[in-house]
Amino acid sequence: MNAMQKVPVSILTGFLGSGKTTLLNRILSEEHGKRIAVIENEYGEVGIDQALVIDADEEIFEMSNGCICCTVRGDLIRVLGNLMKRRDKFDYVLVETTGLADPGPVAQTFFMDDEIRAEFSLDGIVTLVDAAHIEQQLGRSDESTEQIAFADVLVLNKTDLVDAEALDSLESRLREMNRMAQVVRSEQADVPVDTVLNLGAFNLDEVLERRPTFLEPEYPFEWTGVYLLDAGRYELSLADGPDPWMSLVVVSDQGTDDAALREGAEWCVRRYAEAAEDIHPGQAIPVGEHVNLRLESLGRKSFFLEVDAPARLGLYAQHTAEEFDLQLKDREGSTIKEEAERTWVAQHEHDDEVGSIAIEADGDLDPDLLNMWLSELLRERGVDLFRMKGFLSFRDEPLRYVFQGVHMLFDSQPDRPWGDSPRRNQLVFIGRNLDEESMRRGFEACLI
Repeated sequence: MNAMQKVPVSILTGFLGSGKTTLLNRILSEEHGKRIAVIENEYGEVGIDQALVIDADEEIFEMSNGCICCTVRGDLIRVLGNLMKRRDKFDYVLVETTGLADPGPVAQTFFMDDEIRAEFSLDGIVTLVDAAHIEQQLGRSDESTEQIAFADVLVLNKTDLVDAEALDSLESRLREMNRMAQVVRSEQADVPVDTVLNLGAFNLDEVLERRPTFLEPEYPFEWTGVYLLDAGRYELSLADGPDPWMSLVVVSDQGTDDAALREGAEWCVRRYAEAAEDIHPGQAIPVGEHVNLRLESLGRKSFFLEVDAPARLGLYAQHTAEEFDLQLKDREGSTIKEEAERTWVAQHEHDDEVGSIAIEADGDLDPDLLNMWLSELLRERGVDLFRMKGFLSFRDEPLRYVFQGVHMLFDSQPDRPWGDSPRRNQLVFIGRNLDEESMRRGFEACLI
């Protein structure tokens, strides 16, 4: 590959259960002559999706337990950065987002980060649409609307589950929502590969026309304060606020103009994607590391900054200073006024009622008991269950079973033999207002 040629990237998105993994497997199994690196994002504590992807020569990277459009944007940048070091191993990248992700901030990565923009080009956004369930999803989820609005190609999937009249009506609605996208109908995500790869379709000018704020990135922090400090020990004091902790990154040599603040913000996106170190009252805050200031005790809490030489420090904080009455004080107890401050576009908010439950259990299941429990669960909570997926171990069955479900529909199919692998059940449920304790009890009652 020409050293100057950018690597094309496609973003594969779609609401929970729309068929993204099925399409991904179809792409990986086709004879298209491409070497594809796959980047997956999971929603939930247990990684399931990578194990659902067929065994292939392609590189697969997984980012778990986070929204790819918020703090995990740093993970995406880091993975893409690592891919740059092995460009001889691949010539195309597929990013499969979690079904709860707005693809906009994912696409931003390929325009906002200079290193990524120099090496990769956004080829297009492909959105899968579940023909059987999209109507109710559009009424309850902003993410599904955004996924359709950003698409260059809309794959209208599961058309076999909807009659012709309803399908025509749905396609008309999709075209009204996004007149520039190509609409492709499919069953089992069976579409020609050339309809979803090598599109050359993402047009930044068109996106900016539809959403002028597209290049205003969302950040995992809300506020930056810049302080010009002499050498010495400083107290960072916080009162009670909306959270029992405050995530923070302190940046050294922070400038005060807009360009410098944005440069610091993009640097901090990567730090926020890293695991945070807990810092308790009375402890010193390290510079350049992602920390969680623990604020569980009532009243004002004090932390410390050690400055070895005169410096201009930037505090990139999860919340605004006003929410915690954040104050920086010198040894004499005098409050230091920030030299500059900036409030950022905070990360978008997800539906607080939507969450995931991961259930893991060793041993075998009684299939009759499992069917009874699932039938009752779906009868009572099917509308609130967006997605179910995982692996099951049935009594007297040498094969692992793959379990998949969307709303009221579920199915399990035999997979590969267990062999020497431990027979372990792993399930993830994604939905609204899920009762974790009750669901765990119900599932465990199905174990032999």
